[in-house]
Amino acid sequence: MAQCEVCGNEYDKAFQVTLPGQDARTFDSFECAIHALAPACEHCGVKVIGHGVEAGGRFFCCAHCAGMAGAGGVQDRA
Repeated sequence: MAQCEVCGNEYDKAFQVTLPGQDARTFDSFECAIHALAPACEHCGVKVIGHGVEAGGRFFCCAHCAGMAGAGGVQDRA
């Protein structure tokens, strides 16, 4: 059985995620994969698991947070 790199759980249904230029990473749930891989909003720190907003190479959970961090002209995707 494979072991999740986040929680350490050994699980027979674990899966691997491979990002370009990186080694495969093993997780037992999407929750653990999100915890390890999702970017965090640079204003409030929440994990960005939806579309989010990117401004100046920085990631935000929403246009409000991007604006609060000084990014101008951003809109939420709808």
